[in-house]
Amino acid sequence: MQTQSDIRSILTARGLSPKHRFGQNFLVDQNLLRKLVDASGIGEGSLVVEIGPGTGTMSEEILARGAELVAIELDRDLAAHLREHFAANPRFTLVEGDCLDGKRALNADALARLAGRPFTLVANLPYQAASPVMAICATMPQCVGQFVTIQREVGDRLRAQPNSGEYGPLTIIVQAFCEVEQVAVLPPGCFWPPPEVTSAMLALRPRAAPVIPHGEADAFGAFVHTLFSKRRKQLGAILGRSRTWPEGIDPNARPESLSIADLARLWRA
Repeated sequence: MQTQSDIRSILTARGLSPKHRFGQNFLVDQNLLRKLVDASGIGEGSLVVEIGPGTGTMSEEILARGAELVAIELDRDLAAHLREHFAANPRFTLVEGDCLDGKRALNADALARLAGRPFTLVANLPYQAASPVMAICATMPQCVGQFVTIQREVGDRLRAQPNSGEYGPLTIIVQAFCEVEQVAVLPPGCFWPPPEVTSAMLALRPRAAPVIPHGEADAFGAFVHTLFSKRRKQLGAILGRSRTWPEGIDPNARPESLSIADLARLWRA
């Protein structure tokens, strides 16, 4: 597994340095990196997606466990390194480009490589892509788990409960489909160069019974976004009081006070 010195050497040999615009903060704490991969439970025969593989540190660990890896890298310089570094490994596939295709889908080339097969997301996610990637993967029935390093603030939103400032559309969409667990908290010194924020490792595992069917995720998400765009208003003021309200839901309540199950009942009504 690559050390911080190894990563520096790889970049220096190509005349490169970490690029802030791509959120390149390389995870150099090997114990924590292994802890994340351990939590994912991947092994022989697993299909894994990694977003932002960088110099390939986590990629090496994933491949060492016998998994097949589809890695998505936006930085063309690092993509060139990855092609060379893993050229002899038939279980490594590189997709060069943005991990997102718009705001509601993963990279189309990557999806084609996955071919509808069950996959696990294991990644030190670029901060700017983390929220949409996790929301998309949460609603994909073929995604059997997400094990990611993200900004702790985003992690707090994903684990939030009603009546808290962090509770919002991202919380609701993800928790409607996944159980969310914090694996570890990472201070800036776990990365090179150190980011200005604290990070967290999270495990997102699909619920045995999602709150809503996967096929209704977009419509439910649009409803939740509408409610939370006016989160300080009462439900009756947002939706109109002259309607039949589901039992137990008070039209004088605010959106942020409702559980995900109650929001699903209200949406259906």
